[in-house]
Amino acid sequence: MNAPCPSSEPTQRKPIFDKVRELLGRGFRPNEVAILDAALDRIAPGKCPRNVSPAGVALIKRFEGCARLRTDGLVEAYPDPGTGAEPYTIGWGATGPDIDAHTVWSQEQCDARLATDIERHARDVRRVLGQCTTTQAQFDALVSFHYNTGAIGRSTLAEKHKAGDFAGAAEEFQRWNKAGGRVLKGLVRRRAEETKMYRG
Repeated sequence: MNAPCPSSEPTQRKPIFDKVRELLGRGFRPNEVAILDAALDRIAPGKCPRNVSPAGVALIKRFEGCARLRTDGLVEAYPDPGTGAEPYTIGWGATGPDIDAHTVWSQEQCDARLATDIERHARDVRRVLGQCTTTQAQFDALVSFHYNTGAIGRSTLAEKHKAGDFAGAAEEFQRWNKAGGRVLKGLVRRRAEETKMYRG
């Protein structure tokens, strides 16, 4: 088990990036920044990231999908796959009191709600983790988990992560594979991908 999450200041990365840039004799390409950041996360993670990365957004979008596109280009709500009824979902997995069986949105509304919902779930994860040291990949996986389950604040997964037991936390994802009391293949696949991302 790793030590519980420390409260020290984040690693200062600018001098490292400056030195690598000097060694290369040129500026960074966008993919090189991401690769170097990921490498530094693995050896000296900073505090909890503030935003979900493009990889995290892509994971959420892949499993949420933007279902029920109609022939007129609009998107309609659909019932929960586990219950066959409420809660109704629309677009990229959006649910809430403003969504029912008759809700219809444009693609632009779906995309805007996705951005808002990801930020809201990221804020929840940051609040639960506090000053806990967390890599970008771990943060992305936890936000995807919370986006789907809404359970970050009551999960053993989060408790183990905050305790620094990252191996134990990774094992917790697979426990969240049911809806309506039934194991769903889609949730099994999602939890496997979140686990893979969390482990980096």
